[in-house]
Amino acid sequence: MKWMSFKQDGKEKYGFYEEEKQEVGIVSDMEGAPATLAAAIEEQEFLASISRDTKSVPYIKETSIEWLAPIPRPLKNVMCVGKNYRDHAIEMGGEVSVPEHPMIFTKAPTTVSAHKASIPAYESLTDSLDYEGELAVIIGKKGKEITREDALDYVFGYTVLNDITARDLQSRHKQFFIGKSLDGSCPMGPWIVSKDEVADPHNLAIQTTVNGEIRQQSDTSHFIFPIDEVIHVLSKGMTLEPGDIIATGTPAGVGFAMDPKGTLQKGDTVEITVEGVGTLSNTVQ
Repeated sequence: MKWMSFKQDGKEKYGFYEEEKQEVGIVSDMEGAPATLAAAIEEQEFLASISRDTKSVPYIKETSIEWLAPIPRPLKNVMCVGKNYRDHAIEMGGEVSVPEHPMIFTKAPTTVSAHKASIPAYESLTDSLDYEGELAVIIGKKGKEITREDALDYVFGYTVLNDITARDLQSRHKQFFIGKSLDGSCPMGPWIVSKDEVADPHNLAIQTTVNGEIRQQSDTSHFIFPIDEVIHVLSKGMTLEPGDIIATGTPAGVGFAMDPKGTLQKGDTVEITVEGVGTLSNTVQ
């Protein structure tokens, strides 16, 4: 299933996307439905019952909705794995930049925006706005001290995420948070693909284009730290909860590392495709 959030006639709702028909099933209008998709993830049996019987769900055409991020306002910061592809670590700092342990930073909840939403250019604040195409993991159940063997059991599904970064702010402040937490700097979506539809999250092609030009092209098999290890490490002393978002890192090809630099300008359209998950598209404005 492709679980999504959206607005219909100005009201926030959630449901699932039928790609062949280009229709949306409105789950939030069903009797007894939790208020939000994040709340529904916490009550997975409800979503499982919808998956087993989609005929009773009311449908509308995609053209009548406004896309929202699948989880429009996370309760916690988005957790991100830095330099999780060797080639990206090297392009940003050479061999010495390749981490020995998962490198974790976060983006504020106010960064989250939707498929087709505009990316603010922030021209008065930065001249080095950059893209980072990533696979993101959505946690499905509460857990702490999770073993690597059990880690994927805690995954609800996967989505596509763009870790927009102001490189000059990142360098100036000597840490990642400010440069990665500008409002609207974390487009994600279009939906969450349930984990049963992704046979192997460590074998997915990932590609980022800017105005149709391929900038990033890799595969999640090149993760330095696979998803199970990241969940294990994070949960050693931190409780992971339903709806938590973990961005798994970006491959080589970011604009800041190009010569000449290929950072984002007003009017640029960034499209990120993760095999078996979907395509996220946003334009800088």
